Amino acid sequence: MKLFTSKMMKKLRVQIAFHYLITSALTLLAMGFILYSSISSIVLREAVTTTEMAVDKSGMYIDLYIDRLKAVSSLLSENPQLVSYLSTEERDPLEKEDLYKIIETTIASDAFIKSIIIVSKDGQILSNERNLNMSMSSDMMKEQWYTSAIHSGSKPVLTSARMQNFSMDKDSWVISISREMKNTQGENIGVLLIDIEYKVIDDYLTNLELGKSGFSFIINDKSEVVYHKDPVYFRDVVKQNTLRNIVANKESYDKKQNTLTHTYSLKNADWLLVGVSSQDGLLAIKKQLLEIFLLVGIVLQIIAAISVGLFAGKITAPFQKLEKVMQDIEYGLSEVPIDDKGCYEAQSLARHFNLMIRKIEKLMQEITEKEKHLRTSEINVLHSQINPHFLYNTLDTIVWMAEFNNSEKVIEITKALAQFFRLSLSGGKELTTVENELDHVRQYLFIQKERYGDQLTYDIICDEALVQMQMPKILVQPIVENALYHGIRGMARQGHIEIRAEESDRDILLIVKDNGEGFYHLDVNNTNNVAKLGGVGIKNVDERIKLYYGEGYGITIDSIVGSGTTVTIKIPQNSE
Repeated sequence: MKLFTSKMMKKLRVQIAFHYLITSALTLLAMGFILYSSISSIVLREAVTTTEMAVDKSGMYIDLYIDRLKAVSSLLSENPQLVSYLSTEERDPLEKEDLYKIIETTIASDAFIKSIIIVSKDGQILSNERNLNMSMSSDMMKEQWYTSAIHSGSKPVLTSARMQNFSMDKDSWVISISREMKNTQGENIGVLLIDIEYKVIDDYLTNLELGKSGFSFIINDKSEVVYHKDPVYFRDVVKQNTLRNIVANKESYDKKQNTLTHTYSLKNADWLLVGVSSQDGLLAIKKQLLEIFLLVGIVLQIIAAISVGLFAGKITAPFQKLEKVMQDIEYGLSEVPIDDKGCYEAQSLARHFNLMIRKIEKLMQEITEKEKHLRTSEINVLHSQINPHFLYNTLDTIVWMAEFNNSEKVIEITKALAQFFRLSLSGGKELTTVENELDHVRQYLFIQKERYGDQLTYDIICDEALVQMQMPKILVQPIVENALYHGIRGMARQGHIEIRAEESDRDILLIVKDNGEGFYHLDVNNTNNVAKLGGVGIKNVDERIKLYYGEGYGITIDSIVGSGTTVTIKIPQNSE
């Protein structure tokens, strides 16, 4: 019996079958593992990207709304009529009625504003709510809530100064933004409180896609719960600790819980938006992949066992010839010649191999086309990330000037805004000229000059040889906006922005230089840190340039603390 077994193992057919089955099994196992890991990793990355974009988008919308409220509070607190009224001890009742109209007009501009309360230093109240339950005295500096509102820094908080008891009914909750009011001498004359319905956060986060069991919440810098769709989290300490542990863990993907976590720090509040997405689709895909790989592996092993056991002897010689031909294929895709004298299996394999080659060539062509479309789509997505913050502020400025009957300024700013968006759209074209790009920035700075007055000056210089050069549109304006908001806006001295278009060898250099505050402790030429230097604007421009022209082009940043920042955009002259 042992001798018979030994002879069987020495037969070529048996050896081929044995080794082929073992090899094919190991190969299928390795390929299955690699494919499973690769596809799972790709799906996970896509899920992470989708979750991050969804959370970041909701966070930016909340940020924009809070910023808009800050602008509203700034307009009210600096209103000359209000300042004059609160600065005097003898107040005219008729003037008070005019101030009520201003308050009512402001409330009518935003459906989410619940109330506006102005409390003078001596305890007098102006509000759309005539019956208020608030602690008052002749010297409001003795009231704790009054001094807390002064030092709040105009950041939103979840409770109101006049809320006495915490209710589980979210419809009664408000978010308050407070701002100190000062007279022309810089002395405190009162406090402005704007109450916004808590529902505004619900509206921004209700449609956030986070899976069947996913959820989002907001927590402040004191680890207090600001938002959760379940009000129980505002009282249950155990549930609150669970949310704090999620924030402290900072793990993007939790394999045990099968959840993705992404956080977004709101720039206009001490809040942290956290999205926890349940990856139900990822589990389903993994299960389906395992089933497919297992089924395909079993089917292939059965086919291999039958074919090798029956025809190993016949296919040995033809395969030797086929192997020599297939070695030539390593140098390029070409079809295998079919030997009419060969066995059926060799002929069939050659035919199928040729069919596979043709399909691969077709797939490669399809992949090439898809990559072109994907590249175009990526550019369009980056181009569409235009922050509406500028539009909101410009419209607020127009409304403010219209209220003061400054029709000439209203017309000038409106024309500049129309020209700004005409150049932004440019008839749907992606490319523009250097001249139009600089004119686009000029309109933007003209509008900002109306808002900032003498605090802002600017110069725009262009080499005449570059005026008609083609370039992607809206590259310079986001850089100028970043220089204004993150370099100049908070300075005590006058800010200056200089924009230059210069020629360098075969390249165009677009240089934006400001005398702002500058920054340090970051590798400014690393695009991974760009988001920390002013949001998505710089990173957006850098990614668009690299998608157009490759890694050799993009943005470089040079900054000195206290002296300013210089941002250089490098693109080729032969833009077409």
